[in-house]
Amino acid sequence: MILVVFDMDGTLIDTQALITEHMAATFAGAGLAAPVPAESRRVIGLSLPVALGRLAKSDDAGLIARLVESYKSHYRASVVTDEGREGLFPGALSALERLRLWPDMQLGIATGKGLNGVHRILGLHGIEDYFVTLQTPDHNPSKPHPGMMYRAMSETGAKPEQTVMVGDTTFDIEMGKAAGAKAIAVSWGYHETAELLEAGADAVIDRYEDLDAAIRTVLELSDA
Repeated sequence: MILVVFDMDGTLIDTQALITEHMAATFAGAGLAAPVPAESRRVIGLSLPVALGRLAKSDDAGLIARLVESYKSHYRASVVTDEGREGLFPGALSALERLRLWPDMQLGIATGKGLNGVHRILGLHGIEDYFVTLQTPDHNPSKPHPGMMYRAMSETGAKPEQTVMVGDTTFDIEMGKAAGAKAIAVSWGYHETAELLEAGADAVIDRYEDLDAAIRTVLELSDA
């Protein structure tokens, strides 16, 4: 048994421009200083209320709730007006197709996105059936709390030593390691390689073609 759990934004799906634009519009619409893209990238991967609270530097529940609803409104509108801006990163689809052929392999998702958005995007790319467990903030604490990983392992029967988290932020790496799993970082996402290694990444890959070998290495599997 092997369980490989993927983050979405910044790991599988290239939504950086879309998310940072929506963050800026949300804050501007609330009469607040809009975060620059670099600031928004730092919080991608967290659950939406946590991310917006960090950007607003506020724990005002009312303000955060208004920002959350505004952001969701912008995103819902973009589904219609910004078609084609939620593409898979190069090599992602081929990597998923390869991994599905591994004996006793199960794939999962652990993301800051809501469950409805996850279903929509996976369906958009025809890969919803690839994943046996979908973990979101709808029923888990925000990353880097290990709850998503614990639930994914519980649903699939995988043990921590059989499990790998693949993500692009320190939140992903910290979540995976806190659950006792291995963690593989991708270098094309929202946090720098040095940060990912400091957070405990067992390996860093620069392209999806290297993922299979990285999984074998961190799980200490033979090539046979």
